[in-house]
Amino acid sequence: MPAQVRILNGNTYVVSDERGDIEATSADPSGLFSWDTRFLSTWILTVDGQRLNPLSTDDLQYFETTYFLVPGTGTVYIDAKLSVIRRRSIGAGLTEDIVVINHGDGPTDLTIRLDAGCDFADLFDVKNDQKKKGKLYRRVEGDRLVFGYQRETFHRTTTISAAPRADLDEHGLTWTIRLQPQQKWSTTILVTPTVLGSNGKAVNLAPPEPPDLAGDLDRWLREAPRLECDWEPLRSTYRRSLIDLAALRFSPLTSGGRALPAAGLPWFMTMFGRDSIFTSLQALPFAPDLAATTLRELAERQGTRFDDFRDEDPGRILHEIRYGETAAFMDQPHSPYYGNADATALFVVLLDEYERWTGDKTLVQDLEIEARAALRWVHEYADLLGNGYVWYRRRNEKTGLENQCWKDSWDSISYRDGRLPGFPRATCELQGYAYDARVRGARLAREIWHDPDYAQELERQAADLKKRFNRDFWVADGQYYALALDAEGGQVDALSSNIGHLLWSGIVDKPRARQLAKHLLGPRLFSGWGVRTLAEGERRYNPIGYHVGTVWPYDNSFIAWGLRKYGFKREAAQIAAGILDAAEYFDGRLPEAFGGYPRAETRYPVQYPTACSPQAWSTGAPLLLLRTMLGLQPLGDSLVVDAALPEGIGRIELLDIPGRWGRVDAFGRGRFKVETPSRLRPELGVGR
Repeated sequence: MPAQVRILNGNTYVVSDERGDIEATSADPSGLFSWDTRFLSTWILTVDGQRLNPLSTDDLQYFETTYFLVPGTGTVYIDAKLSVIRRRSIGAGLTEDIVVINHGDGPTDLTIRLDAGCDFADLFDVKNDQKKKGKLYRRVEGDRLVFGYQRETFHRTTTISAAPRADLDEHGLTWTIRLQPQQKWSTTILVTPTVLGSNGKAVNLAPPEPPDLAGDLDRWLREAPRLECDWEPLRSTYRRSLIDLAALRFSPLTSGGRALPAAGLPWFMTMFGRDSIFTSLQALPFAPDLAATTLRELAERQGTRFDDFRDEDPGRILHEIRYGETAAFMDQPHSPYYGNADATALFVVLLDEYERWTGDKTLVQDLEIEARAALRWVHEYADLLGNGYVWYRRRNEKTGLENQCWKDSWDSISYRDGRLPGFPRATCELQGYAYDARVRGARLAREIWHDPDYAQELERQAADLKKRFNRDFWVADGQYYALALDAEGGQVDALSSNIGHLLWSGIVDKPRARQLAKHLLGPRLFSGWGVRTLAEGERRYNPIGYHVGTVWPYDNSFIAWGLRKYGFKREAAQIAAGILDAAEYFDGRLPEAFGGYPRAETRYPVQYPTACSPQAWSTGAPLLLLRTMLGLQPLGDSLVVDAALPEGIGRIELLDIPGRWGRVDAFGRGRFKVETPSRLRPELGVGR
């Protein structure tokens, strides 16, 4: 696949080749996208009919990039007499400056051509290679080139204009220019995507934009904790993570401009229940406002009825919401779709963890009804077989998701011998999340909602679940927990990374935790770069299988956090070191997943061909790993710091951490405790 250059702002983004050109095929995610629709599918620059050659690309800012180009091939390419510079930025639409410089010793006449086209493909059309059902049109309107698509009341347009004005036709823009020696010519092109309502008027979908995106990024970086360390790759990975997290901020229509994490580029630039929650958990010590918006926006869209098409139940937290044509005409159920079995429990987990970090009791009080509804869903509606476990089975048999856990690909849940279980399924980590939600919900009920009876009932449910889980899921001959139970109560007995999620949820009986740690760091699961999604030796194991052998940075960050919670500091640090080593090979930007090949066989982590990048919970992985290495843990009104760093990583200091303690510092050595208001217990260490 040719190298891609990506810039984004909210859920508007551009994917081009390294020349800046867009030449999208039907199933290619190149183009200008906004609100799940492709508004540019062709965008090709030529000089005198020649395509250009890339020299270098500057894409250090997530919302803008510059392409340095020359025309020609062979020796003409090497000794080019022209430079072409394309400067591109993304806001509510696309702005592109084209600069042409004549380096020759004589005048030159040039024809600059920009071919343009729009297929208005819905993102699901692109993923599934589907054809359009409405009418495409294109026309020149004065000094503007207008492309449009209409299907009944669904109407989208792309408007292109330039200054100085170009000669327009229905397929693009042309400038005929003469340049003197060392002379420079430039033009600015504006591409405006528009959603038209049923009345034919433009709908304002864009939230209030910061007037200066560069200034907004500078503020974002200033407000984040400052990292000081001896290992330069960690410093650059941390900065890359913060920038990518800023890039992935998405403001839903009702949020008033407040942002939450979109899941990932190019396929998932929207609100995902599970992904937005996990990313908000990872980022809590660094950007707690993301968690607040995530909680409010998910609560706003919480399920209220029984809807088989959308897999909706009262209290259920959404899986995904989309704004394109296929959702509008119910070709797929994402308007929104509720087909996940984990986000509802995780909603309560995030609410509790957010309050522990920030002390924001008001939000917990505001969302009491929604949190209780979520806990009711976990206890009643998710228990499809009436045996106290969280199960899933889609009710939308045509377009709903079969696997409604985080490993949602078709073959991700299997027995050792490779067979796939029937439905419903109860994966192990879902029970961990349900346990954790009840324990945390009990704390909120007792301390903030002042309902001790409800707290006691949740604690009773949690204790009962933990006892049954440790009996029913434990694979005695393997000394680990089953990946799932099948509908007959049998163990789906493949060894997988899911057992690591059980540790951070707290459902594991302590005597069994050491055996899990051995598996997680053993050669079947641990590649040297990270923990594989499925153990080597299982029938479906494939080092480049999406959920059956690849390494997911997000997965590993929560596994390391879980190991740390059970006291396995060295093992947590080993996983952190592997993932952070891998990040260096990806220029600090961890992809969605990479190959699970043994590190001894590959001197570098092997790319997974269709991985999202940037992806929110991969962007958040270094943040949670940093928290894990430093041992940052809120304890009432105090923050405990208990560092355990990988060998060779040297000093780590995280300065100006926001939270209920004010802004405090954490040092990567020893153990200390900061108390409100930012008072240090001196016998434990040094801090602010």
